[in-house]
Amino acid sequence: MPAFSQGLEKALHQALTLANERHHEYATLEHLLLALIDDTEAAAVMRACNVDLDELKHTVLTYIDTELDNLVTGYDEDSKPTAGFQRVIQRAVIHVQSSGREEVSGANVLVAIFAERESHAAYFLQEQQMTRYDAVNYISHGIAKRPGASETRSPRGADDEQGGQSGAEPQEDGGKKKQQQDALTAYCINLNNKAKAGKIDPLIGRGSEINRTIQVLCRRSKNNPLYVGDPGVGKTAIAEGLAKRIVEGDVPEVLHNATIFALDMGTLLAGTRYRGDFEERLKQVVKELEDYPGAVLFIDEIHTVIGAGATSGGAMDASNLLKPALSSGTIRCIGSTTYKEFRQFFEKDRALVRRFQKIDVNEPTIEDAIEIMKGLKPYFEEFHKVRYTAEAIKASVELSARYINDRKLPDKAIDVIDETGASQMLVPEAKRKKTIGIKEIEATIATIARIPPKTVSADDEKVLAGLDVELKRVVYG
Repeated sequence: MPAFSQGLEKALHQALTLANERHHEYATLEHLLLALIDDTEAAAVMRACNVDLDELKHTVLTYIDTELDNLVTGYDEDSKPTAGFQRVIQRAVIHVQSSGREEVSGANVLVAIFAERESHAAYFLQEQQMTRYDAVNYISHGIAKRPGASETRSPRGADDEQGGQSGAEPQEDGGKKKQQQDALTAYCINLNNKAKAGKIDPLIGRGSEINRTIQVLCRRSKNNPLYVGDPGVGKTAIAEGLAKRIVEGDVPEVLHNATIFALDMGTLLAGTRYRGDFEERLKQVVKELEDYPGAVLFIDEIHTVIGAGATSGGAMDASNLLKPALSSGTIRCIGSTTYKEFRQFFEKDRALVRRFQKIDVNEPTIEDAIEIMKGLKPYFEEFHKVRYTAEAIKASVELSARYINDRKLPDKAIDVIDETGASQMLVPEAKRKKTIGIKEIEATIATIARIPPKTVSADDEKVLAGLDVELKRVVYG
C-alpha cells in the first residue's frame, strides 16, 4: 500500500481541522480543496494551470462559511470525512499503486477530485478554467497551461495515467528557472539541434531532391513537400540532411532561420486514454509551431497520422487537425511515406494529398550508392575501430544489390558494412581484424541472404571458372 507524502498528511489533517473548528459533522471535498491550496505540490500544479490561488481560496472559504450551515452540529465530536472525500483518497491511492510508485502526493489527490463532477470542489476548479487534462499534462510532462511556467522535469507524484515518473518538486516562478519545456520539446525532436551535436550523417547524392524540397518550402501556399519512395531509399535522411544544411548555412537566405521539428507520434499518443487528450496535445503542437518563426514540421511515416487519435464512431484524427493549418500556410510540413501507403491512404484522402507536393525518392543507382557509402565510410570506421578497403565498399553495394532482394539501396549496403564491423566484436580482441576486405563482406552477405558462402563472390570470373566443377557435382549422365 502506498504511503502518504508528508505534505499530503499535513493537508488531510488541515482539512479535518478546518471542519472541526467550524463544528461541522463532516469534512467535505471543499475542506480538502482548501487544504490542498496550501500544499506545495498541489499548489504548484494549480499555479501552472493558471489558477488564481488567492481567488480560489476566497471562493472556497466563502462557500464553507456560508453554505455548509447544515453540517454544523452541537455535539463535541471529531468531524468525519464524507463518502466523496474517501472516494477521492481511495482513487488517488489506487492510481499510485497501479503505477508501481510508493507515495501518494497532493498532486494525485488534486487530479482525483475531478472525478467527483457533482461536487463544488470540482466546479470551483473548472470555474478557474482548469481541467483534469491540464493538471495531468503538467504533472506528467511539465507542460504548463500558463506561458513561461513549464518545467523540464515533472513534479513529484506524476499521475500514473500518463505514465509519469517521480521527479523534483516544481519550481516557483521567482529566481532562475531551468530551460523551459513546451509541447515541441515534449512531442518533437529538434533536428537542427541534432545536427549541431554531430548526430546526423552527411547527405550524399540527393541534390535534386534537396533542391526540390527547398523550392517547395519557399512557396507561398501548399508549401509542404511529401517524400514518396520504397523503404530504405533514404527519405528520412533527406529531411535530416536538410536540417544539417540549414545549420551549416548551405540554404537560401529565406531558410536561414528555419528549424525542423520531427514529430514523435509514439510520444504524442502515449497515455491518451481519454477522449480529447490526443487532440489537445496535437493542437498545442500546432499552435506552438505557428508561433515559432521558421518552424518546419517533419512527420516520418506520415500515413500513420491518418486515423491516429481517432475514437470509435468519430472521424477526428491527426490529419483532420492538421488540414486547416496546412491549407492556410500557417505551418510548413514535410512528410515521408512509401508508394504502398501512399496509394492505400493518401489517394483516398484527396483533401489531404492536395495540400502536399509529391517528391519521388527513387532507389539510387549502384554508382550513386557507392558514392554514398564512400561518404559514410569514415563514420562506420570510427565507430567500429576498423578500416574498410575501397574494394569492400564497392562489394557491399554490388553484392547486396545482387543477393539481397527484399530491401533497397543504400539501406541494405549500409547494413552490410555495419554488420561486418559488428562481427569483429564477436572474436577476441587479439584476433580482430583491423582491415575489412571483400572476403569479410562476402561472408556477411551470405549470412544475411541465407545462402552458402561459396556462392557469394565479387569476382565473376572466379565463379565462372569453377562452374564446370560445381555442375559435375550435381549433374549426372
